[in-house]
Amino acid sequence: MNRILVCDDDKEIVEAIEIYLQQEGYEVLKAYDGKEALKILGEEEVDLLVMDVMMPYLDGIRATLQIRKSSSIPIIMLSAKSEDSDKILGLNIGADDYLTKPFNPLELVARVKSQLRRYTKLGNASGNSSVVYQTGGLLLNDDLKEVTVDGEPVKLTPIEYNILLLLMKNQGKVYSISEIYKSIWNAEAIGADNTVAVHIRHIREKIEINPKEPRYIKVVWGVGYKVDKV
Repeated sequence: MNRILVCDDDKEIVEAIEIYLQQEGYEVLKAYDGKEALKILGEEEVDLLVMDVMMPYLDGIRATLQIRKSSSIPIIMLSAKSEDSDKILGLNIGADDYLTKPFNPLELVARVKSQLRRYTKLGNASGNSSVVYQTGGLLLNDDLKEVTVDGEPVKLTPIEYNILLLLMKNQGKVYSISEIYKSIWNAEAIGADNTVAVHIRHIREKIEINPKEPRYIKVVWGVGYKVDKV
């Protein structure tokens, strides 16, 4: 049974989310500020975190920054703000997905399921075979779910890993932003430009010597992104 930590200073929202997640068979842990969430994460096994942005003591932004120092657990952020800048900020500091309040609880459940599928797949490696994609010093072992650059391991979030896997499996092929979004998020690419761009930038920061002059993930202006064979 997957364990979901729900963190929001509004107890009614936490209880409502708990009801919907429990109906799907998930075990729900509850926190009401960022400090409490960090404490639970340090003591309990948690598979996914649903966390509000605006909270007392320690807000969701600063809590996520601390979590990302040591964990790639999927994080879905909630916020009453609808501006693109707030969504980009959440993605920039390591969130995997973002929902604006008020939201349909069924949509949240669907996103939880989607993130858990990716995270579980990323964490389950079979030792029977080795599916490896390589270009230059960048190597992705999809059997071990490992990425290395010049032999050094690179830690990616599940979303980052799946974007890189898509491009590495199809080296030379240019994917538009909407194609990447549909493939990774399994949803229509409405307002996807910033979401995809933020994740691409994160990947570049981790695999490129100079992210401003990328060797591996190239942009084809007006079209999309690709990984070239080196």
